[in-house]
Amino acid sequence: MSVIEDLEQNFASLTAEITAKTGRIPKLSGSEKRQVTEEIERHVAEANELIDQIDIEIQSLPHSARQKASSRVKSYRKDIATAEKELRRAQVALYDYEQGRDELMGPDDPHYSEDQRTKLLDNTEKLDRSSRRLDEGYKIALETQEIGNEIMDNLSRDRETITRARERLRDTDTNLSKSGQLLRTILRRMIQNKIIIAIICIVLVAVIITGIYFAVSG
Repeated sequence: MSVIEDLEQNFASLTAEITAKTGRIPKLSGSEKRQVTEEIERHVAEANELIDQIDIEIQSLPHSARQKASSRVKSYRKDIATAEKELRRAQVALYDYEQGRDELMGPDDPHYSEDQRTKLLDNTEKLDRSSRRLDEGYKIALETQEIGNEIMDNLSRDRETITRARERLRDTDTNLSKSGQLLRTILRRMIQNKIIIAIICIVLVAVIITGIYFAVSG
C-alpha cells in the first residue's frame, strides 16, 4: 500500500468516527455530551492534518494521477468543512443546554457559566481561524500546483523540441556521410579515368613513334 493510500484509509476511518460521534450528540447530555464534542474537535484537527499530508504527497504523482487525487482532496476538505459546521452547532447547543440547566438549578460556581461561554467562544474562534488558514493554504497549494503543471508542460514541450532537433541532426549527419561517400567515389573514378587516359596516350605516342621509326628505316 502506498503512502497516499495509507493516509486516505486513515482519513476515511477518522471521518467515519466523526460522523458516528456527531450522530450520537443529540442523544447525549451533560458531561458525556461535552466529552464526545471535545473528541470530535480533536478528530477534526487530525483529519485536517491528514488532508495536508495527502496534498503534499500527491505533488509527486504524474500529471493525470495528480489531477484525480486533487479532486479527492477537494472532496475531503468539503467533508471536513461540513463536520466543522456540525461541531460548531453541537458546541452552541451544548452551551445553551448548560446555560439553561444553570438557570434552572443554579451553578455551584458563580463564574461557571461565564467560563463556559468564554471557552466556547474561544474554541469557535480557533476553529474559524483554522478554517481560514486551511482555505488560504489550500488556495496557495492550488496556485503552486497550477504553476508546477505549467512548468511541467513547458518542460515537456521543450523536451519534444530538443528531441526533434536531435533527430534532424542525426538525419543531417547521415546525409552528410552519404554525400561524403559519393564524393569520394566520384574522385576515385576521376583519378582512375585520368590514369586510363594517360596510359592510352602513352600507348598511342609509342605506336606513332614506332610507326615513324619503321617508315623512316624502310
